[in-house]
Amino acid sequence: MLIDIGANLTHDSFDADREAVIERAQAAGVVQLIVTGSDVEHSRKALELCRQWPGVLFCTAGTHPHHAKDFTTDAPDALRTLLANPEVVAVGECGLDYFRNFSPHADQLACFEAQLALAAKIRKPVFLHQRDAHPEFMTVLKCHRQNLSAAVLHCFTGDEAELQDYLSLDLYIGITGWICDERRGSHLRELVRKIPGNRLMLETDAPYLLPRDVKPRPAHHRNEPMYLKHISEVVAACVEKPVAQLAAETTENVQRFFGLPPD
Repeated sequence: MLIDIGANLTHDSFDADREAVIERAQAAGVVQLIVTGSDVEHSRKALELCRQWPGVLFCTAGTHPHHAKDFTTDAPDALRTLLANPEVVAVGECGLDYFRNFSPHADQLACFEAQLALAAKIRKPVFLHQRDAHPEFMTVLKCHRQNLSAAVLHCFTGDEAELQDYLSLDLYIGITGWICDERRGSHLRELVRKIPGNRLMLETDAPYLLPRDVKPRPAHHRNEPMYLKHISEVVAACVEKPVAQLAAETTENVQRFFGLPPD
């Protein structure tokens, strides 16, 4: 039994077969999924999708740093309204991304701080994003961490120093199919051993980050939640645990963190 904590199921690449994608995930043992909210519009779509799949889909509501420049003055109230729904289990995806820089740094920082403040007020956990912005990300997070109920660093791809910084703030760590990429993710195979078992979560970040070593490789190169099973097998081998044990531990972590009911 697995839970995918990061699936962008509102992405238009799923428009033609979204139901089949969810069914394939369930057939692969992915019993619940957290649909990522990347802005107010997609957070609303995520909630609508959750209502079509009660008990299977849950979601986050937030504004990704790519969209920070569009974080209007009424966005916090819109997110607060969404987060009042029981299907919406975390604030985010929020954080900083200085790799793409689709939004100015000042806008990203303001958007990030606003969402951390919102999470502190409503006592829901935070789904975090960081890329090429570790120093400023840590500065902001340190100021807010004591007021947050819980936080997970989604799609961790960093080095050991970054990992230890996140663990020092008692963050959960999300591992994706990046660990399956022998070109860019091989360092994660050793680092994943350093993540405490009660802080590890698994995710696909679908439709992005298709595991490089998955076979057969789909012609469209789209990642799907069903490939979480493959990721779990790779991670289990890295941490030298039976797949069933890793699945049980990460599932328990996810249910505790997000407050999900047992499947």
